[in-house]
Amino acid sequence: MTRADADEHDDHPAAPLSASALSGIRRLSAIDTVRARISLAVDLGLLEPGEWLPGNAQLAAALEVSEITVRRALVALCEEGILERRRGRGGGTRVLDSPARSTVREAEIYRAAGAEVHDLIDRRLVLECGIAHLATRNATPEKIEHLHELTEKMNHAADWADFHKLDEAFHLAVAAATGISAVQEEYARLLRELYRYYLPYPMQHLRESNRDHVDLVAAVRNGDAASAADVAQRHVATLHQDMFVGL
Repeated sequence: MTRADADEHDDHPAAPLSASALSGIRRLSAIDTVRARISLAVDLGLLEPGEWLPGNAQLAAALEVSEITVRRALVALCEEGILERRRGRGGGTRVLDSPARSTVREAEIYRAAGAEVHDLIDRRLVLECGIAHLATRNATPEKIEHLHELTEKMNHAADWADFHKLDEAFHLAVAAATGISAVQEEYARLLRELYRYYLPYPMQHLRESNRDHVDLVAAVRNGDAASAADVAQRHVATLHQDMFVGL
């Protein structure tokens, strides 16, 4: 089944808001997950009035849906008074100067998911500290250089969609540096669950988070397991304050 086929298959009415948060998110159509995540980012001020969105291909990759789904979701958000489409040279999709707020009811399912999100963050904290420790012992020079290259690419990422995919690649590469396949598989599953809740974030915030990545690479390169675990703890702990802006 292709991504587009899967998106079409998922395109059914949303679960009622009284359903559990995780169950509700899983039952949302692919289009509604995009609508909810972008509208919630606007409500929280993570996407500012007048801000241009990345291209459809980048959005599709970051939100893990098809480009068809992205196009349909953006059309809906324009109709709902949150975004506008500008055509011609230099055109694209941007947040309206005075966007409608709290009009996408499916976003409430994400707002209600705070406990689930924080449980996933705590699970990630446990895994990531151990992964950082093991990476300092097992990482080869080639894997360390690959991690360094990813931090450089994140420093030059054009937008939050590009940064997100590089960030995902970086953390999976740290897990791969442990050389333990079971750890990699478990960590990848956990990230997939957490990324269901991913929202766009300002580039300044993301570039600051990349400093932790740089520090982690330095600790792994130096074989400093304690520092690597400390950096991992600091990096993941900030999600408790930042994800959904502390909701």
